[in-house]
Formats: sequence, structure tokens, C-alpha cells
Amino acid sequence: MMFRTLFDRDTWQEIFGSIQKNKLRTVVTVIGVLWGIFIYITLSGASKGLDNGFERQFEEVAINSLFVWAQRTSIPYAGFRTGRPMQLKLDDQAYLMHHIPELQYIAPRVAQGVFGDQAPLIKRGSKSNNYALYGDFPILVKIASKNIYDGGRFINQADIDQQRKVCVIGERTQAELFEKKEDPIGAFIQINNVYFQVVGVHKFTPGGGFESDSDIFIPFSTFKILYNTGQNVDWFAMAAYDNANVILVEEDIKTALKVKHRVHPDDARAFGSFNLGEVFNKIKGFSSGMNILSLVVGIATILAGVIGIGNILLISVRERTKELGIRRALGATPSEVRMQIIIESVFLTLIAGILGIILGSFVLAIINVITAEGSSIPYTNPTVPIKFIFGALGLMVGLGTLIGLIPAQRAVSIKPIDALREE
Repeated sequence: MMFRTLFDRDTWQEIFGSIQKNKLRTVVTVIGVLWGIFIYITLSGASKGLDNGFERQFEEVAINSLFVWAQRTSIPYAGFRTGRPMQLKLDDQAYLMHHIPELQYIAPRVAQGVFGDQAPLIKRGSKSNNYALYGDFPILVKIASKNIYDGGRFINQADIDQQRKVCVIGERTQAELFEKKEDPIGAFIQINNVYFQVVGVHKFTPGGGFESDSDIFIPFSTFKILYNTGQNVDWFAMAAYDNANVILVEEDIKTALKVKHRVHPDDARAFGSFNLGEVFNKIKGFSSGMNILSLVVGIATILAGVIGIGNILLISVRERTKELGIRRALGATPSEVRMQIIIESVFLTLIAGILGIILGSFVLAIINVITAEGSSIPYTNPTVPIKFIFGALGLMVGLGTLIGLIPAQRAVSIKPIDALREE
């Protein structure tokens, strides 16, 4: 019965005839449903684009990473006065790994020309410039990976053990110190008048904090000799395990460092930190909130629009009372009349949904073009999973069917004799 009514030519003629009689009301109501799914598509896509953008922005850094450095004490303790300058040491690495089981990697780092001090002068032949210099361990790439161009490499353990004078330069450093087609791998540059062999060129990717496309990396052990820094560490780059609570890990790290360096337990200024994992969690939370908001607002707007369609059909049934009575008198069964009204409701809802999806996809495509690669905005590829789109469309059809039952039941309840008497 349903399929016969659905593919009956007379059914669709009556549906389109009813729509033509109420063009303005139909268009306004369809726009209401269209607007609901449009809001859902655009808000969901926008939140996904934001999520993708931050993942792209920080794709080279471990999600559960954090950075800790030493500052000055703010509370006197154990005979030490306020304002005592703190200094991280190389053996803090083993101490923290032993006391904080949630830590997966720790990379001690030292630098010159990063925190306001003079960047070293780097020379090659007649060309020279000042670039930031880092002393690092190979484990750094486990926390903040380095994209090394083909043919090169990053610092390895043999470089550390043998205190080799090797370096990894940035792509801008290569452009400024080398000729355009010259291969820098194997060539030498001077760092503080000491020759270092270039073993790699790194491609700069945003999200690494204060690093840039001109940075130079050398073995930590070589940096220690070059600048006589001994066991000093400027800061630690760390990564916790994926299932760890990075906020608690950060607190535990500072607590452990306070114990080791004899700092008051309540001193909040002795050690500074930046918790990238916490930032990621906030971004994920914001994105999830946007998804929930888009779902709630979209469903509410769709529901309001579908109710509008039900109202239009109720008015239509009331206006077609005599017509429906004639159909009943000529032999139309209640199920046929009911099915016609429901099909009209579902048809209007489905058309509105498809138009809303098309419009929302068009807006997301425009946003994607505006925020394409090269844009400084942390935003990319705003999309909505196809299963969510079909789910929203299925919800709309379901609501259209349910709301269509009301005017359909009204149409069925009309007695043929009463309809024929109505003027």
C-alpha cells in the first residue's frame, strides 16, 4: 500500500498542487528546516576545522608535552633567602624519570641567543649572521620531531658520546650562508670561530614554541665544551604517556624539583612551566563543546522547522476538507489519505534537508579556501563525517514522518458526509 501510494502519479500531482497553493508559507517553513541543518553542518565543520588546524599547527610536537625551566625563589627556605636563582642540572633528568613514572621522555636543552642573550655569530666564507644555537640530545625528536631534508640527519648518540663538532642548520640559514644550488651536507660553518660540519638541514614547522627556520642544533656535550656550561640545563622538554594527566604530571615535576633543590613546598615561582598538553586538552574540550552546541542548536532548529511543516499541512488539510471528503466518498481508504499527507511532510522535510546540506557544504568549502595552506590561521579542512550528515538527514525524515501523522490523522478523521456538506 505504501509503495503504491508513493509511486502513484495522482499522489504527487496532489502534493505539488497543495504546495503551489501555499507557495509563500511552504518556502518560509522549508527555510526553517533548511536553516537547522545548515547551522548543524557549518558549526560541526567549523569545530572540526579548528581541531584540524591546531593539530596541523603542533603536529611535530607530542600532545602530552610540557616544558620546565628554573627561575627565582619567592619564599625563604632552609637558610636560603628569597630571590635565590635556581639552576636545573643534567642529573635532574634521571631524578625526574625515577620519581615521575608518568614521564615517557625528558630532553635536557641548552641554548644561546634565545632568551634575550646575544645569538652567536655564524660564518661561512665571506657570509655571516647571528643565529640561535641549541645544544640537544637525540631524544628531543621523540618530543618535538624535526623534519630533516633528504640526505641529512639529526644529532645522534655517537655525536654526544664523541663530542663531535657537527650541526643541523635551518632552511633559512642554508639560504643565507650557501649558494642556491650548493649542497650544505658535509660542508663546514664556523660557530664562535670553531668549525662544525653540517650533517642535516631542518624544515621549519610552526608549533615548536620560540624556535624558527634559522636555528642551529649541535650535540649537548659539544655545546657544554663550547660555552663551558658544565652540567647546567636551561630547560627540560618532556612528554608524558598518552594516558597520563598532564596537569598532575606538571605538579609532580615541580614538587620533585623543589625537594631536590631545597625549595619551599609552597613556592610557586621557583620553577616555570608551559604545559602544551593542557592547551591541547582545552582545544579538544572547546571543539567537543562546539560539536555539542551545533547538535543541540541544529536539532532544535530542525524540530521548529518540522513543526512548521506540520502546521502548514494542518492548514492544508483544513482547506482541502471538501476535496478529501470527495476522495473518501469515491473509495479512497483512510490509509491512502494518511500516506499522502505523510509523504508530503517527508518530501518537504527531505528537500529542505538536502538544500541545507548543499548550502552548508558550500560555506565550508569557501572557508577551506580562505584558510588553505600558507594561512597563519590555525584552521584547516572544515569537514563533517558523512555518517553524521546521513544521521542528521535520517533524523529529519523521522521527524517529518512523525509530524506528518498529526495532519494525516486529522485528514482521516474527516467524515465524507460532513466534508461534502462544508461550503
